[in-house]
Amino acid sequence: MPKENVAVTHAFWLAGRQVSGEDSFDVTSPWDGRVVGKVSAPTDAQIEEAVAAAYAVREDFAATPAHVRAAALDHVSRRLVERTEEIARLISAENGKPMKWARGEVGRAVSVFRFAAEEARRFNGGEAQRLDTDLGGQGRLALTRRFPKGVVLGIAPFNFPLNLCAHKIAPALAAGAPIILKPAPATPLSGLVIGELLAETELPAGSWSILPVPNDRMPALVQDPRLPVISFTGSEKVGYAIMDSVPRKHCTLELGGNGAAVVLGDYASDADLDWAATRIATFSNYQGGQSCISVQRVIADASVYDRLVPRIVAAVEAQVTGDPSDDATDVGPLVSEDAAKRVETWVDEAVAAGAALLTGGKRDGASYAPTVLTDVPADVTLSCEEVFGPVLTVQKVDGEAAAFAAANDSKYGLQAGVFTHDLQTAFRAHRALEVGGVVIGDVPSYRADQMPYGGAKQSGVGREGVKFAMDDYTYERVMVLTGLAL
Repeated sequence: MPKENVAVTHAFWLAGRQVSGEDSFDVTSPWDGRVVGKVSAPTDAQIEEAVAAAYAVREDFAATPAHVRAAALDHVSRRLVERTEEIARLISAENGKPMKWARGEVGRAVSVFRFAAEEARRFNGGEAQRLDTDLGGQGRLALTRRFPKGVVLGIAPFNFPLNLCAHKIAPALAAGAPIILKPAPATPLSGLVIGELLAETELPAGSWSILPVPNDRMPALVQDPRLPVISFTGSEKVGYAIMDSVPRKHCTLELGGNGAAVVLGDYASDADLDWAATRIATFSNYQGGQSCISVQRVIADASVYDRLVPRIVAAVEAQVTGDPSDDATDVGPLVSEDAAKRVETWVDEAVAAGAALLTGGKRDGASYAPTVLTDVPADVTLSCEEVFGPVLTVQKVDGEAAAFAAANDSKYGLQAGVFTHDLQTAFRAHRALEVGGVVIGDVPSYRADQMPYGGAKQSGVGREGVKFAMDDYTYERVMVLTGLAL
């Protein structure tokens, strides 16, 4: 039986102030089912109030001095540091993320707000271009600056409930764009904490709201013409449905992946293979495999395959599974029992079709054992879709060209990792792989929060990474000055 717990009801943030709605919903731990919090849901009237406030303040907020926005973002960064352990435990409770990864997520959010503060100070300084390169432009100078496209609707997922909220909020505020953030219904508590910290700043009322809107009430918000920018992170199905429903809006979509780690023939020493196996095992299972850039596929050259596979299996079996609140735990539960059942179904389908199960393959409630398979048929769901669970497939190929072709044999193209020591191979990989990011000498799961992050093919459109998201939320406006002595 789930443990009972007396849970606090958390208000939400409407135009910078804390309010409650008429209804509430429970947030439960994926690990043991206990209620870790109750969250108040906004009424339709409160949603309208938040949208109207954001729309009304958009011009004034765009004109806010850079130092005001930067100071607020710096404040949030500092306060996250001060409250790291508390927030990490909240992430772990609502998400099931092991504490070691939850602390790391808080650290990343600290960096996101710090980067945003830095970018707020230097963004939009203006670029001058002399126009007297032709006779008709004599005495003319063009000054180009960037201005917000309008209010941003940010829709965040459950798997990084703090940091992906940060990736929506921080760039918008840095660029002077009001934002309405919708955190994931399964994990809204971490996003609401950001509201606590923003409320301590002097940002104008209306410049931000954090609304835990139920998914079935989102279509009207998505359609609202006062919200011209939508930034969504989540599933391919939902993301493209949003884009199709609002073809005239600007949509940034960070969608799925089935990340490949390519191990080439020159990566052949015992130390090389031990490193590759350890990194692959860790990052096929971190966050319970619930990361768009977790390792789902290993593509190994035939010359190293037989030595690599047993190392991967041993490293996967060494992952410590269990209670996410225990500092020793590497792999906790998935976000829900339904998610674990889906993973179980996909693995069982692959095994029934002829795949070899080398380890794992067992479910216990919302937990699924770290799993490795080989000889997986190309047409089963596990080969074609994003598993979003602690499951890894290993494939043997002959040579670099075959390895890159196998990595590209996917509708997704988020990131890929290539284990090689050869610089020329690294550049060929960068050219050949149809992904948003290529990581050399490591798994595809590396992301620095300031770098451009996003995908190709059906992994989405647009880029995150603070500066690049700010570019996405703004547009260029040119002013031509006439009659100048250049």
